[in-house]
Amino acid sequence: MTRTDSDSWDLATSVGATATMVAAQRALATSGPDKLINDPWAAPLVRAVGIDFFTRMVDGDIPVVEGGEFDPIRMGHGMGVRTRFFDEHFLSATSSGIRQAVILASGLDSRAYRLDWPAGTVVYEVDLPEVIEFKTTTLRDLGAEPTAERRTVAIDLRDDWPTALRAAGFNPQAPTVWSAEGLLIYLQPDAQDALFDTIKSLSAPGSRVACEFISDTSVFASPAWREHREKMSALGFEVEIGDLIYHGERNHIIEYLTGAGWTVTGRQVRDLYAECGLEYGDDELAIAFDDMTYLSAVLPGPAV
Repeated sequence: MTRTDSDSWDLATSVGATATMVAAQRALATSGPDKLINDPWAAPLVRAVGIDFFTRMVDGDIPVVEGGEFDPIRMGHGMGVRTRFFDEHFLSATSSGIRQAVILASGLDSRAYRLDWPAGTVVYEVDLPEVIEFKTTTLRDLGAEPTAERRTVAIDLRDDWPTALRAAGFNPQAPTVWSAEGLLIYLQPDAQDALFDTIKSLSAPGSRVACEFISDTSVFASPAWREHREKMSALGFEVEIGDLIYHGERNHIIEYLTGAGWTVTGRQVRDLYAECGLEYGDDELAIAFDDMTYLSAVLPGPAV
């Protein structure tokens, strides 16, 4: 389904289905042989959404053929590496004294329930009302309890979410740790810039933000991606990411944040694999995505 400026979705359709896809991959990272992360809520949330392919994926019901396209270990590695990066981003910030965290486009993220947050930490989750309600209700029914003070902000990021965030108790005068995980490719180029401008306007000195980005989204139209997509489609995978993202030239995020006064550190996906003791792939698809960059940025100011 092609994106429009006023489109909507739930966790089984359009952009929302990618949140379910990511949760399914987190489940693989949790259950895989390397146990890169521990997300006990990922698989139950995926089953609750009920997308057949992803349910079969977390239940191990998709046949794995040696040399075939569906490789749960590889999928688990990819999402495990990404999840660990953002987990460490939050835990490093809170261990330094930051007690306010904001997860933008939180989807089926369960960090508010699974990370070991320091006492006094408030975690704000921002996403569509339907997404927030589904996750909150499902995890409550599963008996999950937040490990921090969890406050939900049920609003579309295309609307006035800063006002809604403040109304939930957010204090822009206190340092904040932010994440924009798996979000930027679903924003138009000007919306990407506006997001970071808004984050800065809400950030006290010492605040931190992390995201991942790929500089050229045309990779989703590459022969390697199309071949991968066709093989996955034959297995029942129906999410067409290439139709859900906004293509076209956009500002390079490291340059944009640096110009806005942040101190930025960027790491390539290959480096994160190596830090986890894993080898990054050398096939055509892996090479197509090897400029994926994970960055963390700090707004200079007094130490927290």
